[in-house]
Amino acid sequence: MRLEQHDIVTLDEAESVDSLTKKLGDLLVNQKLRLTTAESCTGGKLASALCAAEDTPSFYGVGYVTFTDEAKAKILRVQRHSLAEHTAVSEAVVTEMAQGAKDQAEVNISIAISGYGGPEGGEDGTPAGTVWFAWNINNTTF
Repeated sequence: MRLEQHDIVTLDEAESVDSLTKKLGDLLVNQKLRLTTAESCTGGKLASALCAAEDTPSFYGVGYVTFTDEAKAKILRVQRHSLAEHTAVSEAVVTEMAQGAKDQAEVNISIAISGYGGPEGGEDGTPAGTVWFAWNINNTTF
């Protein structure tokens, strides 16, 4: 199945997260696609929102919360050298998180999130509030 431009789900200011997850769930079910999540700084909040949607088991079966570097390496198969060279809050690592989650869950789509929520940033000087997202759709990461 292909996702087309008109299939994009957006959230306008008047909509709730529940409304958005319903739209996303309907789209995934109609396209016969399945989704997984890999979260760090959000601590499972995305998974929680998805689990509140109607028909969740039809499009979402598993999500990962990997807060430590060790968990990212063991569970999502993020390369240790990527974590050492780039830190967990980086494009390189969040891209590997998305691929690893998709591969582990054996689904079509993954969403990965890693960041510094605050009040402090990273030891490398990355400021609090820095968050990286990656989407992997059929082995292409955005």
